[in-house]
Amino acid sequence: MLASLLLCTVLTGCAAAPSVGVLGAYFPDWLFCAVGGTVLTAIVHVLCSRGGYGGWLSPPAIVYPALTVLFAVVLWAVVFNL
Repeated sequence: MLASLLLCTVLTGCAAAPSVGVLGAYFPDWLFCAVGGTVLTAIVHVLCSRGGYGGWLSPPAIVYPALTVLFAVVLWAVVFNL
């Protein structure tokens, strides 16, 4: 009895997976947010490079991953956290 109650308690976290159906296949929300964050970071890179502000985004090994995470979290908060 106690084991089945514990098992039910543990499995309640698997009730609703945050996923989006696209043409019959289900994809997790974070996948769309990661792709969107990468695209937005690429747009920021192009705009800053063309505008002459590319030097402001230094060091790029830290700035671009941080921008990707920032954009992905903002997309998740705005689009999927309704």
